[in-house]
Amino acid sequence: MNYSGDRLLLGNQRESQVSRFRAWVLFAVPLAAILFQVYVPLFFDFLAYLELPLIVTVYFALMRRGPIGGTVIGALVGLAQDSLSNKPLGMFGIVKTLVGYFAASVGMRFDVDHSVIRFLLGFFFFFFHQFFYWVLSHALLAQQVDFDLRRTLVMGLLNAVVAVFVFRFLDKLRQKS
Repeated sequence: MNYSGDRLLLGNQRESQVSRFRAWVLFAVPLAAILFQVYVPLFFDFLAYLELPLIVTVYFALMRRGPIGGTVIGALVGLAQDSLSNKPLGMFGIVKTLVGYFAASVGMRFDVDHSVIRFLLGFFFFFFHQFFYWVLSHALLAQQVDFDLRRTLVMGLLNAVVAVFVFRFLDKLRQKS
């Protein structure tokens, strides 16, 4: 069976293989992303819009292509981010768990190696993340957090652009099969 490189849906078994990573990559990359998120905006305010732990969570969940693995990745990254931030413990954990689950589910259905798909997924999951954080802040903490749609859309586009480049870099860390 011949398949086109431009297909968006998975066409055969070869395209749906789970990507493998070394253990140090699965530990060091999310840790570096979380430390970036916590400490770099203290010195460079213009980088505060980047949500690198989310981008890393989406990437690993998409590449692992398993909802259980995506859920675990999201939960671990979210709880680690919660422990280093000044936000209530568990909020990022819950939201990134949902993101990990849904990203892994999408990774099972689509060929996520295309830059356009990666851009769209980066944008979608940033918006998803921000929206559910807002919902949980209202529902669980009874906090009146603003959800500025225009700002969220612009930040989503910026994060999606960064996600495409981060995904390409992380592709180089995959184990060859």
